[in-house]
Amino acid sequence: MLVIGLNFAPEVTGISPYTSSLVGGLAQHGMTVRALTAHPHYPEWKIHDGYGRWTSSEVINAVPVTRLRHYVPANPGGVNRLVSELSFGVRVFFARWGSPDVIVMVSPALFSTAVAMVRARLSPKRPLVNVWVQDIYSLGITETGMGDGPVAKLITWIEKVTLKAAAGVVVIHDRFGQHLSRNLGVRPERIEVVRNWTHLDATGATDVAETRARYGWSDIETVVLHAGNMGVKQGLENVVDAARLADEQGSPVRFVLLGNGSQREELQALGAGVSRLQFVGSLDDTDFQDALASADVLLVNEKPGVSEMAVPSKLTSYFNAARPVIGATDPEGLTASEIDAASAGRIVLAGDPQALLDSALVLGGDPELARSLGENGFRYRLEVLSERAAIDKFASWLRALAKPARRR
Repeated sequence: MLVIGLNFAPEVTGISPYTSSLVGGLAQHGMTVRALTAHPHYPEWKIHDGYGRWTSSEVINAVPVTRLRHYVPANPGGVNRLVSELSFGVRVFFARWGSPDVIVMVSPALFSTAVAMVRARLSPKRPLVNVWVQDIYSLGITETGMGDGPVAKLITWIEKVTLKAAAGVVVIHDRFGQHLSRNLGVRPERIEVVRNWTHLDATGATDVAETRARYGWSDIETVVLHAGNMGVKQGLENVVDAARLADEQGSPVRFVLLGNGSQREELQALGAGVSRLQFVGSLDDTDFQDALASADVLLVNEKPGVSEMAVPSKLTSYFNAARPVIGATDPEGLTASEIDAASAGRIVLAGDPQALLDSALVLGGDPELARSLGENGFRYRLEVLSERAAIDKFASWLRALAKPARRR
């Protein structure tokens, strides 16, 4: 089996932890697995130290991993993002695949997946190809305002053709499956839902006082932490505005943006002089979990208009931390539905900084409510977002697809 995806360990955020865990999990199921990926570069959009050769190989968790150098733009917006994905797709097209019977392609990146699908279709062996959809690319382009009209139609067509060419499509939410079936023409019987899981271990004992002191968080302020990528779809200008309002109103709330991404420098410039706004760089797993567990409230913030394109991967980590969650998002969207399903937090309208600040004050002033919501989220993590159950289901799905192919 060959797994093709742009992001892989040691990247610690986004899709990478899921692709890496899936590859390791399938190997533990007795499958012979290889991974074809890029050099780690996300979310900094800079190739990590120690990486960057044209082609390199390593073994991660007993799985052979081949890395291909591709174009990594300092500014990944618009055309640069397209060229980056296509460059990886071209590298994949001409790379050595071996002779896999089954291929799993991870989308995004859609354009490299489309190029790889052409290579797979041209292969004399015609391997069984499955696409694992983490985000719906065509929805993302329209919901973030990055493309409309002819551009949106072209991307939708590429996504439709690519997914319809697959023997099977795995999606991370039921509503993804409904969209693919109704709007992109993927046959329902080819779609399987496998929820993303919590890739972090259950949180151990955290020295909350020490952690808060390390980051300068006082006991009399409510710390609202947003973790992960700082990109366009997160719309984090809303958080900067909420922190500015907290300054103006003298509210005991600190907003923390933890992580990195293409918009970080712009956000830092926008928030210059705002005392209740703090930026923290990317952390290793232990420090990351400690930071989440030591915050009072965890935040998912999305740009107005973002609704159906993605289920934020950070939610699984948030639930694992047993802290209450605020979703500043579309109340009818996927993120809100996930928080509501877990009974783990409160929803406020995307792009409404005063509503975000008010909700933070409510949760910060009601420890019992905050504790109850956090416990609900952790329970949901245990009962619904189990890594073992997800990978078992994925493996069973692949085996079921492969049986008729072998008979043919």
